[in-house]
Amino acid sequence: MNELEPTKKHYLKWQVIALIDFVTIISFENIFYPFQNQGLSVVISWIFLLFSYVIPYELIVSQLSLTFDNQSGGLASWVRRSSSDRLGYWTSWMYWVQSVPYIVDVSNSVIVSFSWMFLGNNTLDKRMSTFWFGMLTFAIILIFILLENVFKNSLEILSLIGGGAMFIMSVLFVLLAGYSVMHGTHIATQPFNWGAFMPNFSLKYFSTTGLLIFAMSGAELAAPYIVQMRDPKHEFPKAMWLLALMTAFLTIFGTLALAMFFNANHIPHDFKMNGPYYAFSLLGQSLGLGKILMYIFAVVQAVFMMAQLAVLLDASSRVFAGDVADKFMPKWMTKKNKNGRPIHSYMMTSGLSLFLLLLTGTLPNINTIYNWLLNINGIISPYKTAWVFFAFVAVRWQTKKFKSDYVFINNRTGALLVGGWCLVFTFVCATLGFIPQEASFGTKAFDHQLLLNIITVIVLFGLGFVMPIMRRRELKKEAA
Repeated sequence: MNELEPTKKHYLKWQVIALIDFVTIISFENIFYPFQNQGLSVVISWIFLLFSYVIPYELIVSQLSLTFDNQSGGLASWVRRSSSDRLGYWTSWMYWVQSVPYIVDVSNSVIVSFSWMFLGNNTLDKRMSTFWFGMLTFAIILIFILLENVFKNSLEILSLIGGGAMFIMSVLFVLLAGYSVMHGTHIATQPFNWGAFMPNFSLKYFSTTGLLIFAMSGAELAAPYIVQMRDPKHEFPKAMWLLALMTAFLTIFGTLALAMFFNANHIPHDFKMNGPYYAFSLLGQSLGLGKILMYIFAVVQAVFMMAQLAVLLDASSRVFAGDVADKFMPKWMTKKNKNGRPIHSYMMTSGLSLFLLLLTGTLPNINTIYNWLLNINGIISPYKTAWVFFAFVAVRWQTKKFKSDYVFINNRTGALLVGGWCLVFTFVCATLGFIPQEASFGTKAFDHQLLLNIITVIVLFGLGFVMPIMRRRELKKEAA
């Protein structure tokens, strides 16, 4: 009789969905590069973005996810169903291809975390050449692609362990930093007053805001998993609110905690790469614990980054192969293996990752590579995110056509204004991100990085024109 009973469906809890998204959106290290770029004034930036951008963004994702809850392509489906097949294709391409620099960046972070585990210091840049750093990064990407096709449920397990542990470490850092200051530790950032929080609205300030968007975006990655929820109507918005609260806590209070140990006016040059490890080293010293907190963080960071890599490879490839009009995408790109994995999109990911690694080989050292990849993500990722707001505006413009169990802002005009603001703001910040942030204007390094930025965006987005051409050739052969 047991054999005749239907298989019990495995549902994902809304807390797990929030952690899956948290893994891809924000991590402890994401507060370091905005702190280096904008100093203590980034706290005001975080608060402004939280209320004017992040909360609307995640509730917009809730409405779109529940409007198109029977579509497998996530963001690509939202744009395709609300506008046209062609725009849906471009969304899927940009969504997929923007994950490539992030995948490379996350793989770099895995290497850095292991270097701190084994070396206990910041000497990786001196011990490893840029060539071997690139080759090891590529090897990690290939290994994870293979692992995802071997182990089932690895995504959920890694996300639970990595996301949960990272959030606990982030909370501990904030609480222990406050405890340390209350018990005599000197605040490193001086002056620590209201004036220090006031932003300096310069070109550099606005050109680095794209990195803040990159650090806080990615909520739509959870959309393909909505079909695995028991009660998505009520549970998915809960997941988005929990995600917003975790993001707010980490960005605002985490930045304040950093100001306790680092002088915002004189930050180490390798702060983006090694800052998190410096932070836990200094925290441990202030509490009389030596380096033990740093080593614990290095382990958590390694697991967390591997979880990010697993989520990115899985979710982005599912979006790419999930819902694309037949006339745009070659059949071989949407082919899946016996485990339901879009294996050829994994191969494309590997090829483009290698292309990026070859470009990074022209940079002088590992720290510069790390920083440049972050800046590239601050350009490409916001361009992808702009499609979320485009889809929302399109849906609310056609209110009578699209119905949802959840509606963000009942008033149509108000919804269009909020969606339009988020769309324009995202696009402008992405475009300003082309300006190199780690080199001074007029130097060879500035020109070099600007050229790399332009080449990268042209190649990654430009390859999107190739797929429809290949598909047309396929159709001609089929018709012959």
